[in-house]
Amino acid sequence: MTTAVVRYTAAAVTDRGRKRPSNEDAFGFSVEAGVYVVCDGMGGAAAGEIASSLAVDEVLRLLKTRKQENEAELPAAAESAVTAANEAIFSRAQRNHRLNGMGTTLVVMTTEEQHVWILNIGDSRCYLTRKGKLEQLTQDHSLVEEQVRLGRMTPLEALHSPLKNVITRALGTQSQVRPDVFKLEAEAGDIFLLCSDGLTRELPDNTIEALLNCDLQLDAMAARLVEAAKKAGGHDNITCVLVRAEA
Repeated sequence: MTTAVVRYTAAAVTDRGRKRPSNEDAFGFSVEAGVYVVCDGMGGAAAGEIASSLAVDEVLRLLKTRKQENEAELPAAAESAVTAANEAIFSRAQRNHRLNGMGTTLVVMTTEEQHVWILNIGDSRCYLTRKGKLEQLTQDHSLVEEQVRLGRMTPLEALHSPLKNVITRALGTQSQVRPDVFKLEAEAGDIFLLCSDGLTRELPDNTIEALLNCDLQLDAMAARLVEAAKKAGGHDNITCVLVRAEA
C-alpha cells in the first residue's frame, strides 16, 4: 500500500552554460499553489528571454491566483493559463517587429494532493524518478524525436542530427497552440525533474537517473545536475526544477 502524498518540496537551478552569452531559459514555482514551470526561449536579440519570462510569469500568475479548483477543473485551469501565455507572447511580438517570431518551449507541472498533471510544448521535458527508476513523462515536439517515434531515425542518429534544434510546436509563435497533457498519481518519495534541453542534450538518461538517486537535498541535487551538464559541454542554457513528493 502506497503512502499518501500530502506535501511537496522543490528546488531549482539555472545557468547560461559555457557557450551562450546569455540565458534564455526561465523558471518559476509556487509550492503553495502547486505549480512548477520551465521555459526555454527562442528568437533573435533578447526575444527568447522575453518569451520565456512572459510564459513563466503568466502561467504562475494565473495558477497562483485561481480559486481552489476541484480535481476535475484543475487541468482545464492549467490549459487556460498556457493559452493565455501563448496569447501574451504572440500579441507582444505582433506589436514589436523586433520580437517577430519569438517563442518558447514550456513544461508545467501542477498538483492537487497526490494528483499530478504535466503539460508540455516543445522539447523541455518532465521526468519522474520512482523507486530509483527514471521515466520520461513528456514527449518532445521536435523534428528528430518525431522521426524516432515513427521509426525513421534511431535515438543516436537524432542526437547527432543537424536538425536536432528544429521544434515542431512552440509557445507564442502562432495565435493558437495546444499542449500535451499527462496525468498521474504521485507516491511519497517520487522526484519530478522539469528541465530544458540544455540538460538532456548533455546527459544521457542513465546519468540523470544516477544523479537523482544521490542522497542529497534537492538544491544540492539540482546543482549537481547542472554542473554535470556543464562539464559534459554546456553548449546551451541549463535549467532544472526538482519537486519531491512527501508523506
